[in-house]
Order: sequence, then C-alpha cells, then structure tokens
Amino acid sequence: MTLDPDQVSDGRRRKGLQRRRLLLDATMRVIERDGPVSVTQRKVATEAGVPPSAVTYYYATVDELLVDTLVRVNDNYVAQISALPPGDEAIAALARIITPSDAADRAHLMAECELFLMAARRPSMRGELLRWSRALDTFLTRYITDPDRRLAASATIDGLFLRCCVPEGPFSPTEEEIHRVLVRLLHDQDIPG
Repeated sequence: MTLDPDQVSDGRRRKGLQRRRLLLDATMRVIERDGPVSVTQRKVATEAGVPPSAVTYYYATVDELLVDTLVRVNDNYVAQISALPPGDEAIAALARIITPSDAADRAHLMAECELFLMAARRPSMRGELLRWSRALDTFLTRYITDPDRRLAASATIDGLFLRCCVPEGPFSPTEEEIHRVLVRLLHDQDIPG
C-alpha cells in the first residue's frame, strides 16, 4: 500500500514520497498518451520535468516503475471498493467508479486497464491482479453467496471496466446502463452462472 506523503512527518522521507508520486503521475500520463510499452525512464523524467537520474534513483528498472504505478492504481480501487456503503447505495457508487465521466477519465481508465492486462504477463505485477480480485470478491459476498455466481459477477465487472474504454457510442455504456446491469447482476438469483 502506498504511503501518503502528506501523512509523513519526517521531511526527507516526505520529500522522497513526493518525488515518487511525481514520477508515478508522470508514468500514468505517458501510459495514457502512448501506452505502457512506451514507458522508459527517460520519457518519465521528461514528463515529470526532472533529470533522468532522479528516476533511476527511485526506480532502477522500468519494471519497478510499472509495478509501483500499478500498486498505486490498485490501492485506489481497493480502497474505493472497501469503502462502499452497504446496500443499494453501494451498487450506484460502484457504477460511478466504473464509468468514466469524460474523455480524459476514459484515457486514464484505459491506461489503468492496460496496466492490469500487463500484470497478467508479468510475475512481478501479478499479485496486484490477485489483490483486486480478492477485494472485488469480498465486496460481492454481500450480495452473492454462490462462488460460481460471484466469479461470473466479478468477470462481468472487469468486463464493464474494459467496455468503458470504448469511445462514446453504442458499445460504451453509460453510468445508468452500468447501474442497471449491476442491480440485475447482484440481485437476480436466476442469472445463469
């Protein structure tokens, strides 16, 4: 779990955490613009406005940079899922989490999804896929007791995230559509699993 620099009293440690945050923000912008395979330490340094040595000081390899970026993304999602209120309000909140609000949000979501897909191929990142799956499964147990139905619901939610990467059009669901799907998915007992 990523530490919040604003919560650290030690000045040197806080500065290091702030620098890491700056580098991770820059990494996400590079991924949003050019995709994860385009991430290099030099590109991230340029995007962050720091010398390349600043990146290599904190991240010896691009893989370390990508892992930390995914951990940060996942920290955010796991925290949001864990904080969802009980009942139907949680379903509406989950629909808001899934649905991008504009083109910039959609680009960010696509970058996050690309990181998660990359994690399936990279052992150093795979633990984050498991952490996300566990958090989602824990949330779903509020609504679904059958493990097969929970797996189907989890896969549907992951698919909705991917579907929201599609630019606006007939295959890019709205928040209202996602909400309806989630209500049906989490309340209907007869959904084929």
